[in-house]
Amino acid sequence: MTAIDPAGTVAVVGAGTMGQGIAQVALTAGHPVRLYDAAPGRAEEAARAIAARLGRLVDKGRLDAAGRDAALARLQPAARLAELADSALVIEAIVEQLPVKQKLFAELESVVPDMCLLATNTSSLSVTAVAGGLKLPGRFVGLHFFNPAPLLPLVEVVRGFATDAAAAEQAAATVAAWGKTPVTCADAPGFIVNRIARPFYAEAFRLYEERAADPATLDAVLRECGGFAMGPFELTDLIGQDVNEAVTRSVYESFFHDPKFRPSLAQRRLVEAGLLGRKSGRGWFDHSADAQRPLPHTAEPQDAPAAVRVTGGLGPAAALVEMIREAGIEVTVEGDGQASGGHIRLPGGACLALTDGSAALEGPPGERGIFFDLSLDYRAATRIALAPSAEAAPEDVREATGLLQALGKAVSVIDDVPGMIVGRTVAMIVDFAADAAAREVATPEDIDRAMRLGVNYPGGPLEWASRLGAVWLWNFLYNLHDEGAGERYAPSRALRRRADREARVL
Repeated sequence: MTAIDPAGTVAVVGAGTMGQGIAQVALTAGHPVRLYDAAPGRAEEAARAIAARLGRLVDKGRLDAAGRDAALARLQPAARLAELADSALVIEAIVEQLPVKQKLFAELESVVPDMCLLATNTSSLSVTAVAGGLKLPGRFVGLHFFNPAPLLPLVEVVRGFATDAAAAEQAAATVAAWGKTPVTCADAPGFIVNRIARPFYAEAFRLYEERAADPATLDAVLRECGGFAMGPFELTDLIGQDVNEAVTRSVYESFFHDPKFRPSLAQRRLVEAGLLGRKSGRGWFDHSADAQRPLPHTAEPQDAPAAVRVTGGLGPAAALVEMIREAGIEVTVEGDGQASGGHIRLPGGACLALTDGSAALEGPPGERGIFFDLSLDYRAATRIALAPSAEAAPEDVREATGLLQALGKAVSVIDDVPGMIVGRTVAMIVDFAADAAAREVATPEDIDRAMRLGVNYPGGPLEWASRLGAVWLWNFLYNLHDEGAGERYAPSRALRRRADREARVL
């Protein structure tokens, strides 16, 4: 299916931030654009804002003046819906309220020709429900752009239950012609990104509620150990706590209160208090002009041990063995080092091991155990968290800290919580992705592409599954589930099937 002809008019309904961004994308792709908003004068105001942004692109050398002038000549504010009658595509970006959207599209259907594609930019509502009352629901799709639309490459093309395959294909071809990367998905709650990204926020907020660490430390570990571009606390302050919580609640409601998607009480209290993040001046953090950003907990420098003994394999943390040697520390290896479940024995006798989803206190009686967190790339990581058991002595923690510091890592010591920070977050994201792929929400390739481009993850979750191993991930989540946390951490059947296939190969 070919894209809509560049000469075809694209209409955007809703002149807020997203509507302006989508209009700018269509303009710079060469389309005539009509911009409509129900509030009098808002479309004209939005057109001026778009002109200003295009002007800034000229100032930065990213667009020439002739290109700007040609684009602005194609932009026309509309005072009435009837002015959209010659549109080839209409994209709606209005308030996230189902009855309001349904009413708009019912009116549009009586205005535009039957061949006109109709699209909603909804991020949380059912595309099928929005189109439910239309006479021609086959031409209706979701086109979920990410904010800011002119900059972010991803567009989720959502097939409603009644969407014709040809309509979805033409919509995908059109956004690709606009220089965007389309990923096609079924009309499932949260689509791809907002479904699979829930644990990134939910697990951090739950760890905060469990008092594992403070927000600044949780953010730092996820950035510097996990490789994520921003931590969930700083990111939701940027997004807006009300916006992020509304999406979480919508997905939770859509999944009929599945505990895997349960919202955070701590975030709810922020919203109730009006502490919405940057836009209100305070959220998880204080954003006032003279506020000092809290620093993450970082352990004081300690001496590195002269030698350690590695027993068994460290699984996803296997790279640490060579890194310890490179730091000049003597390493004695016992066993073949291939399987997971091994540990590093420190000189004082304490056992340092990769978190396996259980709590450090669950080790053998009398064992002075310390867990360290998962990293997707231990060489690139600049911080690693430690969680000592109650039996671990201060000297044990100092030895473990000194060992990791000798590898060039900052160390954050957190409370003993099952799965720690990166481990718990990554395992849950992978499980959500495996479940979505098994339910054919989207292809595995599109799922990984969406998470890299839509939320800037340091890789695709299903790529992580291959690197970490489905058996390791399934055991990790099973241990979390066995800690008595309820059904939230029960590994999905999709992950179990992956683990079974992997075990047969091994």
